[in-house]
Amino acid sequence: MTSRTRRPITVVAALLTLLGSLVACTGTGDSDPTTLTVGFVVDPSWAQIPVAEQSGYFSKRGVKVKVVDFATGVEALQALAAHQVDVTTAADVPTAAALTRTPTLRIVGDGSRWQGSRILARRSAGITSVNDLSGKSIGTPLGTSAAYFASNALSHSNIDAKLVQVAPPAAVTAATQRNVDAIAIFQPYQAQVEQALGGDAVELAGGTYDQHSLYLATDTAVSGKSAALSAFLAALNDASAQLTARAAPAISAVAAATQLPVDLLTRILPEFDYTIQLPADLPGALAAQANWAKSQGAVDRSVTLPDYATFLDRDFLPKAG
Repeated sequence: MTSRTRRPITVVAALLTLLGSLVACTGTGDSDPTTLTVGFVVDPSWAQIPVAEQSGYFSKRGVKVKVVDFATGVEALQALAAHQVDVTTAADVPTAAALTRTPTLRIVGDGSRWQGSRILARRSAGITSVNDLSGKSIGTPLGTSAAYFASNALSHSNIDAKLVQVAPPAAVTAATQRNVDAIAIFQPYQAQVEQALGGDAVELAGGTYDQHSLYLATDTAVSGKSAALSAFLAALNDASAQLTARAAPAISAVAAATQLPVDLLTRILPEFDYTIQLPADLPGALAAQANWAKSQGAVDRSVTLPDYATFLDRDFLPKAG
């Protein structure tokens, strides 16, 4: 059984108002130990959630799930830190920063690895290569995995460009109205920007960043809803098998959740490795991203970074076989 709240959340006040009806008096997402309130960043990176919903995998595994949509991992992590949800999705970069402020959170799974990050530039701005980005403006949601990718790509090419704050829903407008010269954004917005620019779009790769798309839980969910968390991850694993097989019903479920065309999803879903895991290199990647966040002012420079390996909780990963 699942239920879904489909509303964009852009400020903390709106977030708390929206979720107030879902919160028990204890402050957790839901006091029922068999129910999880789950924050979902609307992105194919966490495609397991709509597939598990549509296929009934949550019910089959015996867990009730309430899904709340978010535009970015930054917003979803704010809700998790406030115990407004039990579990949330978030990319590695905002997670690395959030864990320095809320060390009680736990990473219970890495839902996918994505190697498809690109900077989408306008050919009409005189850009045909990464080198042409020098002195140009790149719109991106600052503090997110997209901004980290752009910084990483520019750094590896020794290019100096200006990163400009652009919220995900405004990415298409910023690109098509020429408010910026290029866009760095995660899916599904990356695909939407590329479509909107059409023949004017130039797709630029670079750097070393591959996105880890994480599932995080509160300390209270870990301690009080362990069976539900195990069932939730098992259902996601069921959905992963459908995504890996590129099953038509799975693609349709992701299309409905992300509002992306089926033919576009058929093209971009192979970019993702949807196996549920917690890879050994994740703590090192988070540490590197937290150091970048310090350089950007997203994390106080005086903060001593934690040992990110201590945040990984493997108890809920699906069992082999």
